[in-house]
Amino acid sequence: MHMLRRLAILLLPLLALPAHAGESLEQAVAAAPPGATVSVPAGVHAVHLRLDKPITLIGEPGAILDGGGSGDVVRIRASNVTVRGLTVRRSGTDLTAMNSGIFVERQAHDIVISGNRIEDSLFGVYLDGAANVRVAHNVIRGMRNLRVADRGDGIHLWNDTGCTIEGNDVAGSRDGIYVYVSPHNTIARNVVHDVRYGIHYMYSQDNVLLDNVSRGNLAGYALMSSHHLKVIGNSSEDEKSYGFLLNYISHSEIAGNRVHRVNGQSDDAGGTIDGTEGKGLFVYLSQLNDFHDNLVADSQIGIHVTAGSENNRLWSNRFVDNRIQVKYVQNLAQEWSAHGRGNFWSDYLGWDLDADGIGDVPFRPNDGVDVLLWKYPSARNLMSSPSVLLLRYVQRAFPVFTPPSVQDSHPLMKAPTPLRSDHEPRD
Repeated sequence: MHMLRRLAILLLPLLALPAHAGESLEQAVAAAPPGATVSVPAGVHAVHLRLDKPITLIGEPGAILDGGGSGDVVRIRASNVTVRGLTVRRSGTDLTAMNSGIFVERQAHDIVISGNRIEDSLFGVYLDGAANVRVAHNVIRGMRNLRVADRGDGIHLWNDTGCTIEGNDVAGSRDGIYVYVSPHNTIARNVVHDVRYGIHYMYSQDNVLLDNVSRGNLAGYALMSSHHLKVIGNSSEDEKSYGFLLNYISHSEIAGNRVHRVNGQSDDAGGTIDGTEGKGLFVYLSQLNDFHDNLVADSQIGIHVTAGSENNRLWSNRFVDNRIQVKYVQNLAQEWSAHGRGNFWSDYLGWDLDADGIGDVPFRPNDGVDVLLWKYPSARNLMSSPSVLLLRYVQRAFPVFTPPSVQDSHPLMKAPTPLRSDHEPRD
């Protein structure tokens, strides 16, 4: 008899404990031993759950956790917790308190948040200094009724490490995925749409962004004040201002990404608002990065480089049918090729007499008139004047008068083969 009792105690954490009729979900969770699995039955459960022991919470089809518009709906305070298969909705709206659908406290680690639908919550998932958290295959919808500035983020990381954010669908929040002071995390295969910034990095090192999709946002990827990032295989479509915005990024690899149709913010008449050009790649105060095998197409500006962005290497990129391929506003000449291999430019007019696939004439996208117009936009009124036409002629005939700019000495005659979409980041 004694042996049977010990066996029952050992097996108890492996059994799914349903919440019984007349028993609240809070009571069922409180009664469950550490390591138990609690099955949440279908129906609406008005709760503010506090999970302060190792436990697995699994929702049956139709199980809804409703916070009633206040506080956090689920707050995880212990390690080795799993929350799966639930609809979590209606958190509070206090940004200072970081009200969330699911909030993970800093002492927690080895957490799994998977296969949930989190809606009408200020922050969808907030990780507050936790470690080794997996947030995967959730659908997250923010509070669209609030102004963008008053919303939280779909998934927010603060001082977290070793986390994997994978396969989530995020929309209607402030930023889709916000990563702040959080090193050594992987953000992979998420889809983010209808937010401000799809994925936003600040002060976060040694992260991997792999095969994410950003669509219809103000900016796809806002990468700021970080280094040693691997940004590989991501896509950006139909953004309003930027595909990839790099601000003070260094020692990073940006490779195999795809940007389509970044055309600026439109006014009511369908024109572009002044100062809001669409930029596929915007590189600001960023140095010592490798850009290769990226595609930037059908955008107002392909790549804009400014503010001391030096010693970056660019090769095997494709710039296709952008209205302005390069906007380069610096006073330092730069070479955009590496190891004898440059980039593909759809408007390159050179030739390849030896048929080696490399243009015989360097590609120089900008001249002094371009730089003048970028610094003094009102000078556009003189575009067709004889003086401007003469200046362009002099610069072509006598390159010594051409200001420092970008040159691709080995332009590709054909667009290179894209990287495979199933690759892994390089070591």
